[in-house]
Amino acid sequence: MKTNLRLRIMLLMLLTCALTNAQDRPNILWIVSEDNTTLLGSYGDKFATTPNLDRFATESIRYKNAFSTAPVCAPSRNTLITGMYPPSLGTEHMRSVYPSPDFVKFFPKYLREVGYYTTNNAKKDYNTTDQTDAWDESSNTATYKNRKAGQPFFAVFNLNVSHESSLHEPVATLHHDPEKVPLPPYHPATPELKHDWAQYYDKLEEMDRQFGKLLKELQDEGLAENTIVFYYADNGGVLARSKRFMYESGLHVPLIIHLPPKYAHLAKQPLGSVSDRLVTFLDFAPTVLSLVDIKVPDYMQGAAFLGKQQKPEAQYAYGFRGRMDERIDMSRSVRDKRFRYIRNYLPNKIYGQYLEYLWRAPSVKSWEDAYKSGKLNAIQSKFWEPKPAEELFDIEADPHNIHNLAGDPQYKSVLERLRKANDQWLRSYKDVGFIPEAILYEISKTTPLYDYARSGKYDLEKVIKTADMASSRNAVHTEKLIEGLADKDPIIRYWSATGLTILNVVSGKEALQKALKDPEPAVRIAAAEALYVTRADKQAAIITLTNALKTDNPYARLQALNILELAGKDAKPALPEAERIAGQKADMFDYDIRAAKVLVERYGGQK
Repeated sequence: MKTNLRLRIMLLMLLTCALTNAQDRPNILWIVSEDNTTLLGSYGDKFATTPNLDRFATESIRYKNAFSTAPVCAPSRNTLITGMYPPSLGTEHMRSVYPSPDFVKFFPKYLREVGYYTTNNAKKDYNTTDQTDAWDESSNTATYKNRKAGQPFFAVFNLNVSHESSLHEPVATLHHDPEKVPLPPYHPATPELKHDWAQYYDKLEEMDRQFGKLLKELQDEGLAENTIVFYYADNGGVLARSKRFMYESGLHVPLIIHLPPKYAHLAKQPLGSVSDRLVTFLDFAPTVLSLVDIKVPDYMQGAAFLGKQQKPEAQYAYGFRGRMDERIDMSRSVRDKRFRYIRNYLPNKIYGQYLEYLWRAPSVKSWEDAYKSGKLNAIQSKFWEPKPAEELFDIEADPHNIHNLAGDPQYKSVLERLRKANDQWLRSYKDVGFIPEAILYEISKTTPLYDYARSGKYDLEKVIKTADMASSRNAVHTEKLIEGLADKDPIIRYWSATGLTILNVVSGKEALQKALKDPEPAVRIAAAEALYVTRADKQAAIITLTNALKTDNPYARLQALNILELAGKDAKPALPEAERIAGQKADMFDYDIRAAKVLVERYGGQK
C-alpha cells in the first residue's frame, strides 16, 4: 500500500515537473499559405497587395533563401512533418502512401510528450501513412484555444485561399488590373493568362487579410509575447511552370519568423533584419525542436537554424521532382546562393505534360493553344518541348530561369561543382527515386523503402551510373545500355530501356523485343516505349502496353497509360482496357483512372 502511494507521488511530481518545464517554453504558431512563391510586397513585388505580411516582416526575420524540397504540396509536407528528405524515404511521388520506418515520428509527437497542445487546422497531406497521435486536434475547427490553462501550444493554420484551385473558375470582378499585371517572360500575354495572374494576386491579397486576422486573434488572446510565429508557403506557385516545376517559381518560398523579445536570444540576428541563410523544409522540424529545447533526433536530415541547437548553414539547398499526379517525371536540383542546377533524368518528356488538374485553369490551355498556333517566341515555347539533361541558371541575372547556362563554357566550373554536389547528395541519402514506381509499390508491401535502400539489395551506385548514361542524350552509351537490358537487376534493365527511348536510336531492337517478356512489368513497359518511339516494332509495343493495363499494379498501369497517350491513334487497341479502368470507382489513388479517361476522351472517337 505504501509502495503504491510512493509511486503515485513520484508520478505526480514528474507530471508537475514536465508541466512546469513546458510552461517555460514558447508557443509556436505556424501560418502556412498554399501555392505561392515570394510575390509579396516585403519581397519586392510592387504589384502585390500584402500590407499585413509586409508589416509583419518589418518586425521579424525575413529569409530571402528559403526553399521547399518539392514544388508541390504532399511531398514537401512530408519533409516538414518528418524532418527527412522524401527521396530517402520513398515518399517523393505525389499522393503516395508508402510507409516510413518505425523510428520516424511526425515531429509534433515530441512536443506532445513534453506537455504541448498540438493542433492542425486543417490540411495534412503528408504523403505517407498518417500518425494521428501527432495532434491533440486536427480538423477544420482545431485551435490552440482548447488547451488547458497555461499549457503551451504548437498550432498550424493552413490558408488555402491561394491554392491552385482558386483559379479554376474565373471571377468577373478583379481588384488587380489584368492589363497591368506583370507577366513572366515565359508566359504569352493571352487574355486568360492576364486574367489568371490578376485573379491570383487577388487571392494573395485575401490570404494576407486572413493572415492578419490570425495574428490579431493571437494578440487579442494575450499570447503574442509568448509565441514564436512562422509564416511560409508550402511550395511555389501557382500558374503553369511554377508549382510542380523545378524553378525558382516552384521551389522558392517566403519565410518570415517573428520571435517576441523574451525569445529574441534564440536567433542570431535582430528582428527587422533579412537573412540570406539557405533554409529548406528539411530544417523546419529540427528548428522547432531546437526552439522548445527538445533534443533533435539523429535521424532527422536537416539543421536547426534557430534555438539552442543551431547548426552551421548548409552549402546547398536540394530539391526533387517525382511523379506529379498522373504524369511520370524525375528531376533533382541543387541551389546555392546564386545558381540553380537541375538534373533531368527523363529529358524526353516535355515540361508541359498534360495534367487534368493543372489544365482546369483557363490560362494553361490558352498557352498551349498559342504554342500549337505558332504564336510564341522561343522562351515561351520551351515549356512545350523536351528538356535538356542539365539546366543551370544564374538567379541574380535571370530570376525567371529562362537562360540555360549548362552549355556555356564560362560556367563550366559552376556546372561541374553543382553536378558533383547533386551526385554526392543522391548517394549520401540513398535516393530510391531511381526505382520505377511499379517496383517501389511491390517492395513497399513488405519493407519500408528507407530500409530497403539499406538492405544490401539496392545497388545505388550502379543504378545512378546507368541512369546518368540513360538520361545524358549521348549516343556513345548506346552499347552499354543495350548490354544493360540483360542485367540481373530490373532497375538497371528499366533504365537501359529508358535510355534507348531517350536516345531514339534503332539499335538494340532484338534485346528490346526480348525485354517485352521481362518478369518485371516496369521493364516490359519501358522496352515497349523504346520500340514504339524508335518505330522498331510499334505493333509489339502496343500489344505489350495494352496487356500492362490488365495488371493489378496501379503504377504499372499508369506507366503504360503515359506512353499510350503519346501513341495517339495507334493506342486504339488499348482503348477497351482504358475504358474499363476509366469506369472504375476512384479511391485515394485515382491517377490511373484520370490518365485512362484522358486517353479515352482524346482517342476513343477516332477511327
